[in-house]
Amino acid sequence: MAANPPLRVLYVEDDRVAALLFVEALRDAPQFEVELAETGAEALELAARWSPDVLVVDANLPDTSGPALLSQLQALPGLAQVPAFICSADALLKGELAGMAVAFAGYWLKPVQRSTLLSDLGALAPIPRA
Repeated sequence: MAANPPLRVLYVEDDRVAALLFVEALRDAPQFEVELAETGAEALELAARWSPDVLVVDANLPDTSGPALLSQLQALPGLAQVPAFICSADALLKGELAGMAVAFAGYWLKPVQRSTLLSDLGALAPIPRA
């Protein structure tokens, strides 16, 4: 039986330290493949050609907000049902997100703990790719 391909995780983060910590947390987890984007525009371009299985978006980016970017990403072909997580260093933002129409599978407070990443991402069923 063939092994499942790694889960493709697109992480959109403008803080290079936070991005490095995220990548390092998943470095020795072969079930995940991570690509980084620093802006919303870069994320849209990357997602259009790479087809991520999971979206992880910073709440505040230089060119857009996390919720606005998620709406744009989910409008791309094949990404409407892709699970998404939002990250923020602001614990108060979680309450604000609850009232938004944009649906996130989870909210992670930065810096995201490795155990949280492995647990939440590991709970996602492998997504078959064509």
